Amino acid sequence: MSDSSQAALARRPFLAATAAFFGSWAVSPSFSALLNAAPERERTPMRPVKDETTGLELLQLPEGFRYLSLGWTGDPLADGSPTPAAHDGMAVIAEKNGILTLCRNHELLRSGKPFGPAAIVYDEFATGGCTNIEFDSNSGRLVRAWSSLAGTIHNCAGGPTPWGTWLSCEETVVQNGDKSEDKQDAGPMKLSRPHGYIFEVPAQGSVHPQPLKAMGRFVHEAVAVDPESGIVYETEDRKRSGFYRFVPKTPGKLADGGRLEMLKATGQPDLIKGVETGRDYDVSWVPIAEPDRAHSAGTADGAGVFSQGESQGGAVFARLEGCWWGNKLCYFVSTSGGRSGSGQIWQYDPAAEKLRLVFESPGKELLDGPDNITVSPRGGIVVCEDGNRVPQKLHALSPDGRLRELAWNNVELDGQKNGIQGDFRGQEWAGATFSPDGRWLFVNLQRPGITLAITGPWQEHGL
Repeated sequence: MSDSSQAALARRPFLAATAAFFGSWAVSPSFSALLNAAPERERTPMRPVKDETTGLELLQLPEGFRYLSLGWTGDPLADGSPTPAAHDGMAVIAEKNGILTLCRNHELLRSGKPFGPAAIVYDEFATGGCTNIEFDSNSGRLVRAWSSLAGTIHNCAGGPTPWGTWLSCEETVVQNGDKSEDKQDAGPMKLSRPHGYIFEVPAQGSVHPQPLKAMGRFVHEAVAVDPESGIVYETEDRKRSGFYRFVPKTPGKLADGGRLEMLKATGQPDLIKGVETGRDYDVSWVPIAEPDRAHSAGTADGAGVFSQGESQGGAVFARLEGCWWGNKLCYFVSTSGGRSGSGQIWQYDPAAEKLRLVFESPGKELLDGPDNITVSPRGGIVVCEDGNRVPQKLHALSPDGRLRELAWNNVELDGQKNGIQGDFRGQEWAGATFSPDGRWLFVNLQRPGITLAITGPWQEHGL
């Protein structure tokens, strides 16, 4: 047995021990069986509810729910610097005596000055990264917040690990001189290092801003980690995208390297449209020989990893986004897949090596562009909407296949908080994550940049 194999086996007891915290997001066994029915929506009466922090009616919620806002763009962090904007992916990554630690992405696209101290900066000219938040779930209040990763760019989503860290994903493969992806500043970018990587962020202490290059350089979105094997599943947000897994040499130690592979569905290379809900597809995995290849040969298409997998029969999806682990299954979202292009939710079973489409939106009037997801401790799925309608909505998908509206974005501001002005009701939801006990749901409104802590009668809404 090789040294790496021995190390991997030695790591398994650690992963099993830490899975108790991570497994608190498990989905009920009935979920996959009951979601095969046709999509159904239950109309839920909504009402404007005042934020317990500001007194503003930021959300519309069902009866019995309340919330407070925290971590607004511009709010002071622990060192006095302002909270950066563009709140995106997020998760609870630690808990002690009711004090929760969340890690939150900031999807900032421009080159410029990093928002954090030099010790946590990867690229001295990149503006994205992460902030950590401590929240007292007993008293329902913010404890503190601080910068935890800086000098990255386009930090979209990511995912929690069983060992208590956050994996922050860059949704880009830009490098110095490339055109900016920020529509308001599309000139050439000044960057000191290449981008397109995953970074690991701890709950406490200092991050070592090291790109995990073996996990691939591509247009990342989200990840989910199997707590038993340590395998990391990764989504890619491109019009034609792949679903990947990273098999680490040492489970729990991603920096040790490993192998990247792309999913292949037997007899079904194109999974964008025309897929039968509830049907199981046998899957295998094809190797990605060059995980650090940003582009296809002779192009600047951002498909260097994808093209390697597709050439070997890897399955093609439409814009893969949210990804979450639960009940020994990996759930992931195609935000524009399906016959109507309104979105799909997929399930991958690693024990059986089976892939199943468990939900497809029949039209934007039901669900418009699902994005980030999370799984409730009681079995349902929270779906963040990122479409074109106003207002944008947060949905609850129950284990029996019913879709309920859980919250409406109701944010209209005229300078009442940090001088922010505008109608933000059409802005996306992101970063949904439950506290381990299931009492609090934390979620972001990307713009103007607000984190919300919501509590209420979850079970009445399939969560």
